[in-house]
Amino acid sequence: MQASASAYRTVMNFAPSALPATEPPLDCPRCPRLVDLRHELRAQHPEWWNAPVPAFGDPQAWLAIVGLAPGMKGANRTGRAFIGDGAGALLYGTLVKFGLAHGNFTGSREDDITLDGAIILNAVKCLPPGNAPTPEEVRTCRTFLSDQATTLPTARVYIALGQVAHQSVVKVLGGKLPKARFEHGAVHRVPDGRVLIDSYHCSRYNQNTGRLTAEMFESVFAKALELRP
Repeated sequence: MQASASAYRTVMNFAPSALPATEPPLDCPRCPRLVDLRHELRAQHPEWWNAPVPAFGDPQAWLAIVGLAPGMKGANRTGRAFIGDGAGALLYGTLVKFGLAHGNFTGSREDDITLDGAIILNAVKCLPPGNAPTPEEVRTCRTFLSDQATTLPTARVYIALGQVAHQSVVKVLGGKLPKARFEHGAVHRVPDGRVLIDSYHCSRYNQNTGRLTAEMFESVFAKALELRP
């Protein structure tokens, strides 16, 4: 028998969503492939979160950071965006450095990290096999990203982590993809005045291969602060 998500939510004290009215249900049925993986991991790791990962951060944020999707041993395990895997250390370290986060980052959901003026969202809410959602899964989940963007009227600057997040954010903000090509550090303005800045994803792979350095990542956030409304 497949247990409902409520059983998993009560196993540990997972962080609540910053935007609860915009979140999918914990047993969201929209993407069959992602649902199958969720059920498989619930059987293997019943102590993990194993559900759509909620937005994390400041609901009055001026800066919205959009990732691709939860990592298996990161947010899918901990229930908190970028907590528990190699990408989180660079992201939260950068946020602390620029005054957008406070507390002590430990990589555990029990740490005291809070965001100030920033919020973390995902293009896809659930863990995809191989960390690679299909185009249809990205489109299906875009409804939630759109709802969250609508619920964040003070978020005038967006940072997209990777090309998939870039494409979703451009479409959600009403931009045109042919005119907004993904490039690390590129700045795109949409008709209503909001701004999107591109960054390579802060994945451990990109860090290990040198595609993304700490200096390159920090330059994106420095640019966001310059463009802060």
